Amino acid sequence: MLFGRWSLDVEVRDRSLKDVIDLRDVFPHTHGKHANRYMGKIKVNIIERLANKLMRGGTGEKVSGKVIRTHGRLQGKKYTVLNIIYRALEEIEKREKANPVEVLVRAIENAAPREDITKVEIAGVRYQVAVDISSIRRVDVALRNIVLASILKHWSSKRPIHEVLADEIILAAKNDLTNSYALKKKDEIERVAQSAR
Repeated sequence: MLFGRWSLDVEVRDRSLKDVIDLRDVFPHTHGKHANRYMGKIKVNIIERLANKLMRGGTGEKVSGKVIRTHGRLQGKKYTVLNIIYRALEEIEKREKANPVEVLVRAIENAAPREDITKVEIAGVRYQVAVDISSIRRVDVALRNIVLASILKHWSSKRPIHEVLADEIILAAKNDLTNSYALKKKDEIERVAQSAR
C-alpha cells in the first residue's frame, strides 16, 4: 500500500514500460542508493521518481515561451514534495473515484513519446535523424513534462501545486490532447521526429 492507503497492484498496459515502472511496496525514499548504478532507475518506485522530478530547480531558460524560475523552493525538500504528491493523489481519488496510482500509470503511458530526434554529423553537415526512445527515457520524459506542466500552471495561476499536478495527471490519463501540456509536448516531439525520417 502506498502511503498506507492506495494499492500498488496496478497493471501496466504498455508492454515496453512494464519493466521500467516500479510499483513495489516500498516507502518512496531510497536515499539515492540507485545512483551511479547501471539501470539503477528501474528499481526506484515511480512515486519517488515523480518526487525527484518535482525537486528540480528553475532553469532560468525559456520553456514554451515562459522562463521557469522556481528559485529552488523545492530543491532538496523531499518530504515536502512527498506531501505535495500525497495531496495530489488524494485530489485525484476524490475527483476520479479510482485508484490514483492507476491514474498516474495511465498518464505516464499516454504521455511517453515513442520517437525522438538526434543530430548526426556527416562530412561536416549536421542532420536530424528520427530514433526510437528507450523505455527508461520514455518514462523520464513523460514525468518531466507532467511536472513541468504543473510548475508552469502553478506559477501562472497561483493555484496550489498539488491541485495543478492532479489536474495534469488526470488530463494526461484521459488522453486530453487539447488541455494536457504533457500530451502536447509528446505530440510535438513525435511530429518533429516523423518529419525527420
